[in-house]
Amino acid sequence: MTVQPHPDFMKAGEIAARAISDAMKEVKPGAKVLNVCVLAEKRILECGATGLAFPCNVSINEEAAHYTSPHADKKVFPDKGLVKIDIGAHVNGYLSDTAVTIDLDGSYEKYVVSAKEALEAAIHTVRPGVSVGEVGAAIERTIKKYGLKPVHQLTGHQLKQWSLHAGKNVPNVSMSIAPKMNLGEMFAVEPFSTNGNGTVTGAKESYIFSNDMGSKKKLDRLTLQIRNIARQKFGTLPWTSRWLHRIKTDIDIDAAVRNLQRAGAIHGYPVLIEGKKGMVSQFEHSMFVGENGAIVSTRRPDE
Repeated sequence: MTVQPHPDFMKAGEIAARAISDAMKEVKPGAKVLNVCVLAEKRILECGATGLAFPCNVSINEEAAHYTSPHADKKVFPDKGLVKIDIGAHVNGYLSDTAVTIDLDGSYEKYVVSAKEALEAAIHTVRPGVSVGEVGAAIERTIKKYGLKPVHQLTGHQLKQWSLHAGKNVPNVSMSIAPKMNLGEMFAVEPFSTNGNGTVTGAKESYIFSNDMGSKKKLDRLTLQIRNIARQKFGTLPWTSRWLHRIKTDIDIDAAVRNLQRAGAIHGYPVLIEGKKGMVSQFEHSMFVGENGAIVSTRRPDE
């Protein structure tokens, strides 16, 4: 009997693909980043997802990952540069994770092409029993052909039901000792290209969080209320304080989130900046390791 991906995994991928295609059309100089985040998240839900896998990431230029608009964000897209959109959906806990890069004025075509081709090279390498280091080698070779470097500190990741980072990582560089991809496993593979040094550093700001579901730290009444809402609404999946502003309007959400971070009740994901502030591009697909290779769930209609 042929091993096939769960229908909910494929549906989650199709939904994310449709949503990111719509969001890409709204990325223009002067447009608000917040509007793109809200549109992408809204489209995921409208297309039939059970929920969001994580907040929509919109990272610009040297920002490699983890920027999502905070509440009332005024940030707009610049006249030129690279915009990464990274989104995910879930259907009954089966997850998708996909990303694209938009070159705002055509100045950075090789960044876009290198990351996109690296992702395709990775997809063609995926098969049962392949080492994730071999997948990373395919990514690294492709990006270096364009005179750029892979961001080696960022990796793809295994997906499991309700778990976005589920154990195995998929490097963006060659690794001689690395785990294998097994038949029936699910992964998100995401090459990043840069003209920097391939490292990332965390900024002071975090706009994305996840719950420590086991934390029993003593909290004041209002902070405890926000912790309980976050656990009930988002469970083990990442979330943004912007969503809490919609749910609870009579509490200082940002103060409560700071309290939760200090108490260790939530974990923040800092905005990641390329180590030399180099330009960064990214592409990503989610895939199932089938008998004959990768079965990609997040192919876009416009690919």
